[in-house]
Amino acid sequence: QVQLVESGGGLVQAGGSLRLSCAVAGTIFSINDLGWYRQAPGKQREFVAIITKGGATNYADSVKGRFTISRDNAKNTAYLQMNSLKPEDTAVYYCNAAVYPRNYWGQGTRVTVSS
Repeated sequence: QVQLVESGGGLVQAGGSLRLSCAVAGTIFSINDLGWYRQAPGKQREFVAIITKGGATNYADSVKGRFTISRDNAKNTAYLQMNSLKPEDTAVYYCNAAVYPRNYWGQGTRVTVSS
Protein backbone atom coordinates (compact mmCIF):
# COMPACT_ATOMS: atom_id res chain seq x y z
CA GLN A 1 0.00 0.00 0.00
CA VAL A 2 0.95 3.64 -0.40
CA GLN A 3 0.88 5.93 2.60
CA LEU A 4 1.76 9.59 2.97
CA VAL A 5 3.31 10.69 6.24
CA GLU A 6 3.24 14.42 6.91
CA SER A 7 5.15 16.39 9.50
CA GLY A 8 6.16 19.93 10.38
CA GLY A 9 2.85 21.48 11.32
CA GLY A 10 2.42 23.52 14.45
CA LEU A 11 1.82 26.93 15.94
CA VAL A 12 3.72 29.91 14.58
CA GLN A 13 3.49 33.66 14.94
CA ALA A 14 2.43 35.83 12.01
CA GLY A 15 5.43 36.69 9.88
CA GLY A 16 7.21 33.51 10.84
CA SER A 17 8.20 30.47 8.82
CA LEU A 18 7.45 26.78 8.83
CA ARG A 19 8.48 23.84 6.68
CA LEU A 20 6.19 20.91 6.02
CA SER A 21 7.40 17.50 4.88
CA CYS A 22 5.54 14.68 3.16
CA ALA A 23 7.15 11.27 2.87
CA VAL A 24 5.53 8.81 0.49
CA ALA A 25 5.94 5.30 1.88
CA GLY A 26 5.36 1.97 0.21
CA THR A 27 6.36 0.25 -2.98
CA ILE A 28 6.55 3.13 -5.43
CA PHE A 29 7.50 2.71 -9.04
CA SER A 30 6.96 6.32 -10.03
CA ILE A 31 5.49 9.42 -8.42
CA ASN A 32 4.25 11.97 -10.87
CA ASP A 33 2.88 15.20 -9.40
CA LEU A 34 3.25 16.04 -5.71
CA GLY A 35 1.01 18.72 -4.29
CA TRP A 36 -0.07 20.53 -1.18
CA TYR A 37 -3.65 21.48 -0.39
CA ARG A 38 -5.21 23.08 2.66
CA GLN A 39 -8.56 23.29 4.35
CA ALA A 40 -9.41 26.13 6.70
CA PRO A 41 -12.19 25.79 9.28
CA GLY A 42 -15.58 25.98 7.60
CA LYS A 43 -14.11 26.06 4.09
CA GLN A 44 -13.50 23.59 1.30
CA ARG A 45 -10.11 22.12 0.57
CA GLU A 46 -8.12 24.34 -1.79
CA PHE A 47 -5.04 24.02 -3.94
CA VAL A 48 -1.81 25.48 -2.58
CA ALA A 49 1.12 24.28 -4.69
CA ILE A 50 2.19 21.50 -7.01
CA ILE A 51 5.47 20.19 -8.38
CA THR A 52 5.95 17.76 -11.24
CA LYS A 53 8.42 14.91 -11.33
CA GLY A 54 10.69 17.10 -13.45
CA GLY A 55 10.54 20.01 -11.02
CA ALA A 56 8.06 22.40 -12.63
CA THR A 57 5.97 24.26 -10.05
CA ASN A 58 2.71 26.13 -9.79
CA TYR A 59 1.17 28.04 -6.88
CA ALA A 60 -2.11 29.46 -5.76
CA ASP A 61 -2.16 33.24 -6.08
CA SER A 62 -2.61 33.58 -2.34
CA VAL A 63 0.78 32.02 -1.57
CA LYS A 64 2.94 33.13 -4.51
CA GLY A 65 6.16 34.73 -3.34
CA ARG A 66 5.78 33.32 0.16
CA PHE A 67 5.64 29.53 -0.23
CA THR A 68 8.06 27.25 -2.04
CA ILE A 69 7.36 23.64 -2.95
CA SER A 70 10.20 21.22 -3.58
CA ARG A 71 10.82 17.49 -3.76
CA ASP A 72 13.55 14.93 -3.24
CA ASN A 73 12.86 12.12 -5.66
CA ALA A 74 15.48 9.85 -4.08
CA LYS A 75 13.62 10.10 -0.77
CA ASN A 76 10.10 10.17 -2.23
CA THR A 77 9.51 13.30 -0.19
CA ALA A 78 7.84 16.63 -0.85
CA TYR A 79 8.38 19.83 1.09
CA LEU A 80 6.54 23.09 1.52
CA GLN A 81 8.58 26.01 2.81
CA MET A 82 6.18 28.63 4.16
CA ASN A 83 7.50 32.12 4.83
CA SER A 84 5.83 35.36 5.88
CA LEU A 85 2.93 33.41 7.32
CA LYS A 86 -0.39 35.14 7.84
CA PRO A 87 -3.33 34.23 10.09
CA GLU A 88 -5.33 33.39 6.96
CA ASP A 89 -2.83 30.59 6.27
CA THR A 90 -4.25 28.75 9.26
CA ALA A 91 -5.54 25.41 8.02
CA VAL A 92 -4.98 21.69 7.91
CA TYR A 93 -2.44 21.07 5.17
CA TYR A 94 -2.70 17.90 3.10
CA CYS A 95 -0.12 16.28 0.87
CA ASN A 96 -1.19 14.63 -2.37
CA ALA A 97 0.82 12.21 -4.48
CA ALA A 98 -0.09 11.13 -7.98
CA VAL A 99 0.87 7.49 -8.28
CA TYR A 100 -0.61 5.85 -11.33
CA PRO A 101 -3.47 5.10 -11.58
CA ARG A 102 -4.74 7.20 -8.65
CA ASN A 103 -4.01 9.98 -6.20
CA TYR A 104 -3.15 9.42 -2.55
CA TRP A 105 -3.74 11.77 0.35
CA GLY A 106 -2.03 12.22 3.68
CA GLN A 107 -3.93 12.62 6.92
CA GLY A 108 -3.05 16.28 7.16
CA THR A 109 -0.95 18.40 9.46
CA ARG A 110 -2.37 21.38 11.28
CA VAL A 111 -0.84 24.83 10.86
CA THR A 112 -1.97 27.63 13.14
CA VAL A 113 -0.71 31.17 12.60
CA SER A 114 -1.35 33.54 15.48
CA SER A 115 -1.82 37.27 15.00
